Amino acid sequence: MREKLLALLERTAEEVSGAQDISALEEVRVRVLGRKDGELTVIMRSMGKLPAEERPEIGKLVNQVKAQIEEAISARKEALSEVKAVEVVPDLTLPGRRPRVGRAHLINRVTDQLVDIFHGMGFEVALGPEVESEYYNFECLNFPPDHPARDMQDTLYVKGGGVFRTHTSPVQIRYMLEHQPPIRMVCPGRVFRADVVDASHSPVFHQIEGLLVDKMVRMSDLKGLLAEMAKQLYGAGAKVNLRPSFFPFTEPSAEFDIVCVNCEGAGCSTCGQKGRIEIGGAGMVHQEVFQAVGYDKYDVTGLAFGLGIDRLAMMMCKIGDLRLLFENDLRFLAGV
Repeated sequence: MREKLLALLERTAEEVSGAQDISALEEVRVRVLGRKDGELTVIMRSMGKLPAEERPEIGKLVNQVKAQIEEAISARKEALSEVKAVEVVPDLTLPGRRPRVGRAHLINRVTDQLVDIFHGMGFEVALGPEVESEYYNFECLNFPPDHPARDMQDTLYVKGGGVFRTHTSPVQIRYMLEHQPPIRMVCPGRVFRADVVDASHSPVFHQIEGLLVDKMVRMSDLKGLLAEMAKQLYGAGAKVNLRPSFFPFTEPSAEFDIVCVNCEGAGCSTCGQKGRIEIGGAGMVHQEVFQAVGYDKYDVTGLAFGLGIDRLAMMMCKIGDLRLLFENDLRFLAGV
């Protein structure tokens, strides 16, 4: 058995030194030292057949052979690991992998585009709080106490006082209280109303409102401003339609539509089969609003308008359902 052990040690040492990778080295280890069928394990199990006087010497030799084989395997494994580490050093001259670059949400891109358009017409940007007092949100804008828009069905009230602003018009009030005419300003932002979610409505949406106050401002100025805005957004063929309407803070008042670019006027889910989309309201600033902010209502006139940014974005990208803009599906958002 001594000769058998020494022969196994010599042969295993050659195989270990000749192993070219970790996988081949592991095969040698399992074949020789495996607990179930390893060659050395089989020899150790047969020691019970030896004469009692030979067992101590052979047992000592078995332990020495096992220790030498394990040491050889460990040394070879360390050497192979060092070689592998050298092999996987990256080539720093190769071009790197560029990280995936995000981009602004469609709503933000449309907002920025609108701001740029109005900035080119001489308007500056103003911002205000999303939680407002009823004074700025309703009273200064000539809403009577019993106006339907102040009902719980339309307005989201805050516990302890205040409302989630239902439009960005309060920003116009705050701006006029701090500035004297002439004024040209726009106020983009998020607004809130108790509305039912469907393909074209949401309780949280985005507006951009504008205000121009000066001497001799006319309704024709308003129509020309809106027409120019539509052309810059949708091209020279964009059509704006004004319809008589009513708002407490403007007189006269109008709603304005744009022919649906999704169906080109034929009717679709985006426009509610009407062929056109109402994108906002406008009109000449009511004299009561001027009086509320301390302007001389006989000395100045003004125009005001408000646009629904979400619906403009839907038309620009031909999106049929408003909810897609807020569901955070990156597969959709990456494509618009």
